[in-house]
Amino acid sequence: MEIDPNDLDPKVRYNLLIGSVVPRPIAVVGTYSKGGSANLAPFSFFNAISGDPMLLVLGIANNPRGQDKDSLANLLPVGEGGRGCLTVNIAHREIARKIVACAEPLPPEESEFDLAGLTAVRAKVVDAPRLAEARVSFECRTFSVQRLKPGKPGAGNVILVEVVRIHIADELVKERLHVEPGELDAIGRLGGIGYCSIRERKMIPPGREALEQGDEWRYEGD
Repeated sequence: MEIDPNDLDPKVRYNLLIGSVVPRPIAVVGTYSKGGSANLAPFSFFNAISGDPMLLVLGIANNPRGQDKDSLANLLPVGEGGRGCLTVNIAHREIARKIVACAEPLPPEESEFDLAGLTAVRAKVVDAPRLAEARVSFECRTFSVQRLKPGKPGAGNVILVEVVRIHIADELVKERLHVEPGELDAIGRLGGIGYCSIRERKMIPPGREALEQGDEWRYEGD
């Protein structure tokens, strides 16, 4: 089967994309609204893209009315009406259901922290709430915002954010700040309402040596 994406309805294109690019890490974004309410929302169009400067990338779509979602409105540069900052918290399995609950479309004056029973802690460097339950949190300043199709419902926006402070649970950190994945126990997003854990994994060396490895994977059970 060959498909020209331009022949597809955007919703069908989206379904194909999220079902194929898996698993995707989940950024749990903390921001303050103009009125000071603590907002928390999960986004799986997310990744790390640079170590110097230390940058993360977020993809946040417009809402069904073609307007900015609350998280995007809150993290916009100050000159564009936002606070110019946010926290990016890594989702892990123990709080997975509560994180997913934060996708509920609440009005700006209501807090997803309260809805899900999660704890907001004011960040140390930026004007944004941090998720206390997260094992890894990045305090970030907004680096750039690129609007791909302004005003169109569901269209994407690409946001680069610069990490300015890191909070990480002591038990996760090994030599040279290597993070122990089993202790982090992060979850990933699949297509639809599917999620996965990183507990099943395999160490594969790069290059030719990878071909010498067996096909078995190791699962770290509960």
